[in-house]
Amino acid sequence: MTCPICKKQTVRDHRPFCSQRCADLDLGRWMTGAYTIPVNETDDDDRPARPDTAPE
Repeated sequence: MTCPICKKQTVRDHRPFCSQRCADLDLGRWMTGAYTIPVNETDDDDRPARPDTAPE
């Protein structure tokens, strides 16, 4: 298995990374929003109201 950051062999104590440094880099990328999950934004106002909810 190789480290997803630097492609070196992984180390058991830091798996799936090779070192604490690469693990910290990955965490930093998540925290700054560098990794994102794409979504399709829709306008919620176009959806019909559910029958079990009261209109606001």
